[in-house]
Amino acid sequence: MMTTDTDDFLQRYLTNIRAQYDASPSTPYIDGVETKTVKVACRDGIQLTTDLYMPSTPGPYPTIVVRNPYPQQIELWRLHGEELAHRGYALVCQWCRGTYTSQGSWEPNVNERNDGEDLLYWLESQDQFASLALWGTSYLSLACWVLADITTPKVVSICANHYGTDRFSSAYQHGAFRSDVLTSWAMQNAGDTVEADYMQSVLHNPQICVDTDLWGTRLDWYRDWVSHPDADDPYWSEGFWGLLKGIPAKAKVPMFIQEGWFDHHLGSSLHSYEELNPEVKEHSWFRIGCWNHYFQNPLEGISPKNLNADEISETLEWFDLTVKQGKVPQKKVKFYEIGSDSWHRTSSWPPQSGAARQLEFFLDSSTNQIPAVHRLAAGALPTNQGAVEFDYDPRNPVLTHGGEALLATMDEIGAKIQDAPGQRQDIITFESAPLQSDVHIQGSISIDLYVSTSAPDTAFTAKLMCSDQNGAFRNYRTSITTIGAGTKSYVPGEVRKIRIEMWDISWMIPSGSVIRCDISSSDTPQYSVHTNFSGLWSKQDRTQIAHQKVLTGSKTPSCITFPVV
Repeated sequence: MMTTDTDDFLQRYLTNIRAQYDASPSTPYIDGVETKTVKVACRDGIQLTTDLYMPSTPGPYPTIVVRNPYPQQIELWRLHGEELAHRGYALVCQWCRGTYTSQGSWEPNVNERNDGEDLLYWLESQDQFASLALWGTSYLSLACWVLADITTPKVVSICANHYGTDRFSSAYQHGAFRSDVLTSWAMQNAGDTVEADYMQSVLHNPQICVDTDLWGTRLDWYRDWVSHPDADDPYWSEGFWGLLKGIPAKAKVPMFIQEGWFDHHLGSSLHSYEELNPEVKEHSWFRIGCWNHYFQNPLEGISPKNLNADEISETLEWFDLTVKQGKVPQKKVKFYEIGSDSWHRTSSWPPQSGAARQLEFFLDSSTNQIPAVHRLAAGALPTNQGAVEFDYDPRNPVLTHGGEALLATMDEIGAKIQDAPGQRQDIITFESAPLQSDVHIQGSISIDLYVSTSAPDTAFTAKLMCSDQNGAFRNYRTSITTIGAGTKSYVPGEVRKIRIEMWDISWMIPSGSVIRCDISSSDTPQYSVHTNFSGLWSKQDRTQIAHQKVLTGSKTPSCITFPVV
């Protein structure tokens, strides 16, 4: 399913992690490592496989705790266990219910709170384990978050990377499903091997039946995900997802949260940090860098010297401070600014003193050149009314090339060099004049569009990019909205103002660069393909072509708003 060979990727990832340990200031000082596998009983009697890695010196040990559903990561956690043991830590790696050799049935998410709590109580009774820190990235981070408000006395801190507690933000963007994240994840974690073609699965209609139609197994939890595209739906505020969303405000121990500008959980993580218990936040760290879900450089053709896409060094610093030394950390917020290749310290995100003004670029439908490239006018509202029109056919969607809400299609994650304008009639392009000074963006960019469509519902996408010194354009933010998002109905032909909201970013666009914005109606597999029919998207089994209009001018001031410092 992935566009990069999984085994090759894992081996390169292991090599990278080993190099990060070797380069970290935390040096090994214990030669021997003792390993042991035990079974830990859950409250219902299910036995979960738990691997222990310990220094070959007498305990008790400062201990790192991980809960993992991915058997393909056995070698990775053996590496972590050995490296940590050489540095005086014990590592406890438990395999989630129904995965690897743990008993029970695998059902994502819902068992992690009880099973994790049972593991913590077992560790409380084990004399060889002293103070504990929970650690994880992605699903392993979920396994940390679900315990953050019910930690036991030995737990002193949590390091939770690349996951957030607002599940809706990770599943949908204004009515569009994040297919490359959750359809792919469902195929990889269905419990049985799924041989179906990935893109055929993403494009399958009706999507709610893709499990039985193509995958050979019914996944009720996936059907739930694709059936609730509204943020106000009780599904996201009740049950497990409601419980998860409320945990940050009740967290009990300091947290180190690491995120990346091109990680698909960024939006959810930002919400989790914002909602963090104020007392806990005063002793937590938040680090946002320019990397993807795998802590890799996402900037095609650019290798910034200060990128520091390293997940190990500061994690070891956190563990040393909280678990070994038993100290209470003080608040730290660090973020990387793309473009200037620089790191910054602040007391919050977005910085309270930042985003002091809004810089607007208005879309102008008058044409600059052939093929059609329309104007972006900085602060100047176009006086003439106009419109740019195109036809959108869901049977021929625009394929994702560069983006942040991606997981399976790894080769397309990040800021990719874009094609020249005019390659497709269903992508319309707007470009600014070269900037006269640097522009520093901090926060969330939004695009207000005045649009109409011939369909009862449809989608509009936006891709923001800037040129480099060689004239190549790379995307730095993408997003989508449906015309009916948040409303009950739309009358075809009606002019409606819609807003495309983008995830936060720190981005310097240097003087002399050109800002470019591409508007279309599809971006798949990053987002689900809109059929141009109204109603629940996942139950629609047909498509139709929609005639789209983007209006500009003083009466319909379509514009991009940048929060700048």
